[in-house]
Amino acid sequence: MRSLWPLLMAASVGAMGVQAAPADTYELLVGTYTQGQSEGIYRLQFDSRSGQLDAKPLQVIKTANPSWLTLSKDQRRLFVVNENGPGQADPVGRVSSFTVEPTSHALSPLSQVQSLGNEPTHSSLSGDGQYLFVSNYCVAQDPGGSLAVLPVSADGKLSPPVQLSSHPASRVNPERQNSSHVHATVSSPDGRYVFSSDLGADKVFVYRYDPKANRELPLTAATPASVQLPAGSGPRHLLFSADGKHAWLSMEMSAQVAVFDYHDGTLEQRQLVDLAAGQPASDKAGAALHASADGKFLYVSNRGTANQLLAFAIDPVSGELKEIQRRSVDGDHPREFSLDPSGRFVLIANQKSNQIVVVERDPKTGLLGKTVQKLPIDSPSDIRFLLRQ
Repeated sequence: MRSLWPLLMAASVGAMGVQAAPADTYELLVGTYTQGQSEGIYRLQFDSRSGQLDAKPLQVIKTANPSWLTLSKDQRRLFVVNENGPGQADPVGRVSSFTVEPTSHALSPLSQVQSLGNEPTHSSLSGDGQYLFVSNYCVAQDPGGSLAVLPVSADGKLSPPVQLSSHPASRVNPERQNSSHVHATVSSPDGRYVFSSDLGADKVFVYRYDPKANRELPLTAATPASVQLPAGSGPRHLLFSADGKHAWLSMEMSAQVAVFDYHDGTLEQRQLVDLAAGQPASDKAGAALHASADGKFLYVSNRGTANQLLAFAIDPVSGELKEIQRRSVDGDHPREFSLDPSGRFVLIANQKSNQIVVVERDPKTGLLGKTVQKLPIDSPSDIRFLLRQ
């Protein structure tokens, strides 16, 4: 089947896209799933005084299943996984790149390549920006998931993967863990290591990153080569603290968060926090986690029938978590969320109830307040704010 690239582009940049925006107005990008009414990537405007999203998109980029968005450090490039797979309109997993115009933030297509795996669900850039690490989740047992390493040129264009890694499955859960399901891959704060969370293996795999030694194989197994997690826990997303001394890992199947001390490629677990202790299995579907800009609070979403956002205070010395609040997301399946640049609001992508919910947040206490808006948008999956240049 032919590629859907590029199905471009119902752009409505208009006057707002070329004039200087008010100081408290920000733009953001929303990734979606396109099996329903969604067309792709939406560029929206957000007022951080009122907590209101403008319902009229500034731009719509038509591309298939752009479920995860990765911005370069300078925000001049956008990298998108097209989470395609068997049975979809486009059965081939792909990765796309775009330019982001610095003044108007308008998106323009740059490149697209195959991810060499099904259902690519996450991507991240190496610290030096030379490679994009793509996690092919792959729902089906055969061929299973993989980590793909894609070179990125100086102008943001992608090349086909030069390295592909898969992992042995734990097989603890016969329905979900009979093969590798790589869910996310991120670099260590110093850029020397890469950590790949594999839901199907109950492990986080650790790689040394050294493109100078071999540009075609920039990743090699570290020692130790993996971090063992509880059986059947299903690791999902790993997040490092701003100071690089700690890390937090969400585990999807057990609805838990593991807290680690980090040093030179080694994660040492020091705490395990339950998001749905004593609750039925239907309440257990841990997902996204993000820290506040000041590093004082961590927020974690739990889907399933729970549909909650949990707030934790972070111990400044140990990185350990203390629950301070759990709040309904006022919707179904909070796949991702984002704190706005002012720190006064949290925007939640409720995938199955087809909405972005805006919730007030107190920056001092970390507590979540009232819901100020529910914006209809079909199957939202990721939210990224664009910062002013």
